[in-house]
Amino acid sequence: MDIKVLGPGCPKCKQTDTIVREAVAESGVCANVEKVTDVMQIAQYGVFGTPAVVVDGQVKCVGKIPKKEDVIAWIKK
Repeated sequence: MDIKVLGPGCPKCKQTDTIVREAVAESGVCANVEKVTDVMQIAQYGVFGTPAVVVDGQVKCVGKIPKKEDVIAWIKK
């Protein structure tokens, strides 16, 4: 599983990265979590609000910090 946290590095983006990493650890799912800060790469996902979370190429959340239980639900499917 490939998870990307999109954001330039603002506090909300950092918090989202932490939540995603905690959710992966708690769920026991094997996943590669990557933080993407490059604006051009972020735009390639059609995302113009950050933070955003992409799971296996599918945008799951844009412009808000996701709840840990939501992240767990996305990665357990």
